[in-house]
Amino acid sequence: MITQILLLALGLVLLITGANGLVDGASALAKKFNVSDLAIGLTIVAFGTSAPELVVNVFASYQGHQDIVFGNVIGSNNFNLFIILGITGLITPIVVQSSTIWKEIPISFLGIVLVYLLTHHFLGSDSNTLTRVDGFLLLLLFGLFLYYVYKQLKSDPVEIEVKVNNYSNLKIWCYVIFGLAGLVIGGRLLVTTAVDLATTFGMSEKLIGLTIVAAGTSLPELATSVVAALKKNSDIAVGNIIGSNIFNLFFILATSAVIKPIDYDTVFDLDMYILAGGTLLVFIAMFTGKKKKLDRWEAAILLVGYLGYMAYIIQK
Repeated sequence: MITQILLLALGLVLLITGANGLVDGASALAKKFNVSDLAIGLTIVAFGTSAPELVVNVFASYQGHQDIVFGNVIGSNNFNLFIILGITGLITPIVVQSSTIWKEIPISFLGIVLVYLLTHHFLGSDSNTLTRVDGFLLLLLFGLFLYYVYKQLKSDPVEIEVKVNNYSNLKIWCYVIFGLAGLVIGGRLLVTTAVDLATTFGMSEKLIGLTIVAAGTSLPELATSVVAALKKNSDIAVGNIIGSNIFNLFFILATSAVIKPIDYDTVFDLDMYILAGGTLLVFIAMFTGKKKKLDRWEAAILLVGYLGYMAYIIQK
């Protein structure tokens, strides 16, 4: 058991350091080819923070661990929304831009509703399965979202800054290669060990996916948002959370379905309702207390709500 826990921790460390290394190397390489900070931020950096979830889901989907696929995405989104946004809001009240309130949060909610409909016979499916066609549909919508973000940032006069190190070519390729290796080895190790732990403790793969795997793969978002909050840069803190949730639903879950159709277990319905309710709660919070701001007491509600939800599903 101790060996399994250590291997799980090693998998998480490899995942996160691999993602960081890949982002550093790929950003430096892009900069050498005169790629703009905007393009680097939209692609390499944005994909990098969600790389752990993506790699874990690719392995879980390929190996047929469908509860880990859904558990990781739904669990990560709930962790982002309740824990990371809650902690960030306690550090400093978060001022939110109008575009986030009226566009990004509704898009995130739309993603939840769409995934629910696709897995519940509402759109012509004869089974609770997220098919390859569903996956391609979600990928198409994700492409439209990226185009919207690109247009939004192009029209924003604020300069987008991305930290890019000036490495030698050898160092760049070392970062890229070892970063990819860390992601692949860490992802495989995390999935395999999580399944072994579930078997050892008599736990379901759903619970492991919703808790240990989801929280572990969300660590990059937690670090990014906490640092942004400490620097009083709330736009990055909120944008990182909502953007990550959209990314998870429209890209990571879609990619998993394209690799192999995923059977959806309706025991995840409660977790989907919690995610939808939390997203609506954040939207409503923009109009209570100080407008366009997540106040500390609202952030505290998010944290307490998540702890209650975790206690319930673990007890169940």
